[in-house]
Amino acid sequence: MPYPAGHSAEVRGKIVESARRLFNRHGFDNVSLDQIMSGAGLTRGAFYNYFNSKSDLYTEVLGCFFTDPTWKNRWDGIEIDMTSESLAPQVIRAYLSHQHFEDVENSCPMVALPTDVTRSNQSARSAFENVFQAMVSLLERDMAASGSGSHDRAQAIAALCIGGMVVARAMSSRAAADDLRHGCMSVALALGGWQNDRDLE
Repeated sequence: MPYPAGHSAEVRGKIVESARRLFNRHGFDNVSLDQIMSGAGLTRGAFYNYFNSKSDLYTEVLGCFFTDPTWKNRWDGIEIDMTSESLAPQVIRAYLSHQHFEDVENSCPMVALPTDVTRSNQSARSAFENVFQAMVSLLERDMAASGSGSHDRAQAIAALCIGGMVVARAMSSRAAADDLRHGCMSVALALGGWQNDRDLE
């Protein structure tokens, strides 16, 4: 009996979600195909019906945040209005939020996987760059609308968000990590020319 329409895309999505959680938590090298497929509720044998290799899957996992229109925010208490005329400040606050800090499994892959990317093949590096440039484009678009557009500043804000979260997660002191996140958020909003009129979380 043939599978219903959309079955293949649904299964592929389950594999990507399982891999994202596991890669974010344990890193690329420490996760096996058996673990990925088990997390998706599937057997290892089905993997090669959807991906040529673990590296191919890794490339798709990397391209999940700013480049995937079907991506759904899973950070509790964080709402992002994708139709808003001022999307960038929302993204900065969400990115550097305590919810993103705590939810390792649903992290943006640019935070959880940069070290793995530097050791990976060209396709993974290209996927990482594409996600970063998509984030920069979003920031730059909002900055241009407010009359303060600057590609250099948009890149700096994106790097501040990503790097700030990476360093915060590496700290042993939660108070120091929170202080760093708040500082990065404040500076990122100021660089973009957005009024910081909400309490930092």
